[in-house]
Amino acid sequence: MAEIRPYYSEKGLTATFYDLTTAMDPSLAGDIEIYRALAPLGGSVLELGVGTGRVALALAEGGLTVTGIDLAPTMLVQARAKLAAAEPRVAARLILLQGDMAALSLAGTFDAVICPYFGLAHLPAGAAWRNVFAGVARRLKPGGLCAFHLPSAERMAQTPAAAPDRPVFQAPLDASGRQLSIFIHQRTAKPGVGRFDQVVDHVVVGPKGEERRARERITYYAADPDPYALAAGLVLDRPPIDLGGVGAIHVFRRH
Repeated sequence: MAEIRPYYSEKGLTATFYDLTTAMDPSLAGDIEIYRALAPLGGSVLELGVGTGRVALALAEGGLTVTGIDLAPTMLVQARAKLAAAEPRVAARLILLQGDMAALSLAGTFDAVICPYFGLAHLPAGAAWRNVFAGVARRLKPGGLCAFHLPSAERMAQTPAAAPDRPVFQAPLDASGRQLSIFIHQRTAKPGVGRFDQVVDHVVVGPKGEERRARERITYYAADPDPYALAAGLVLDRPPIDLGGVGAIHVFRRH
C-alpha cells in the first residue's frame, strides 16, 4: 500500500506542482483583483498561507507592501525562489516568513489581511479559527479589511466520488514529454462536523514511461466564519463573494 503523506510534505508532489494546478483552476479566476482592492494604493497587506507567492507577488507588483506567512517549508522554498528572481522594486515590497496563522507573533498593523484559497479551511473550526480571527483583528488597522476564501460545505458534500483510475487533472510538464496526472484515490465527507477528506495521487510519467508517484491527504474544514469574526470584534463588510461556485471570499472590517 502506498504511503499517505500530509499535503505539502517534503516528499510529496502537491507543492511541486501547486503553481501549475492553480494556474489552470477556473474557480480562482479574479481572486487577485478582489484582494488587491481591499487595500489602498501603496498600502500594506498581511497574507496568511502565502504558499508559493501566487497572490503576494501579484500584489507587490501592483504597488502594495506584502508580508506573507506560511507553515509549509516546501511552499516557502518556491516563494523565495520567485522573490529572488523578481525585479528589485517588487522584491523590496515583499517579506516572507515561516509561521502559524493561528499563533501570529509578528509586530505592526496592516491595511488588509487576506487568507486566499481555502487557507483557513486547513484548520479545524473551533479554537484554531478563534485564534486566527483574534490575531487578525490585532493586526488590522482601524477600518481595515480582512478576507477569507472558504469552501462551500454544501458543494463539497455534494461532490460525487471520483473513479480512482480516472485522472481529474492532466497536463504536460515540459518539452521532454513528461506529463502530470492527478487522481482522487479516496474522498470522504462528514457534513455534520464540517470535515472533508481527500487522498490525492500525483503521478509524473517520463518520456520512457518511468513513473514517480506520491499519495497525499488533504483535509478541509467548513464552517460559518461570521461568529468567529464577531467574537474578534470584526463586522461583515459585504455579502460573500462567490468564486467559481465552489467557495466564497468572506470580507470583514475592523471598527
